[in-house]
Amino acid sequence: MSDDKLVGIVLVSHSAQVAAAVAELAKGLAGGATAVPVAPAGGTEGGGLGTSAELIAAAAAAVDRGAGVAVLTDLGSAVLTVKALLAEGDELPAGSRLIDAPFVEGAVAAVVTAATGADLDAVQAAAADAYTYRKV
Repeated sequence: MSDDKLVGIVLVSHSAQVAAAVAELAKGLAGGATAVPVAPAGGTEGGGLGTSAELIAAAAAAVDRGAGVAVLTDLGSAVLTVKALLAEGDELPAGSRLIDAPFVEGAVAAVVTAATGADLDAVQAAAADAYTYRKV
């Protein structure tokens, strides 16, 4: 399967380490999913805690293959930053979408689904469905 037909995934966390670890976990649990373009966008440019519009935009551009970009976030201000980028209209690739999903479980579901060649709507639905995962 050609990776130019896959939905790209950006994982936005307040911590670079958390974003990178969730990306690694999601790809690993998706059987390696090396073809799925996944990019962490965590922390600030200086390596501190927070979110960076520039890092998010760069990550989205890096994973864009023309099939859409699913952006998952960890906490409130990450959501606000992504919403601001989407409102600008030209900061994120066309077809970028903020996905309302739990960060870890949603990332795994998104990567697994994207690896099948599913479209952005299916990736979004799978990630959002992670809210229903029960642990007890």
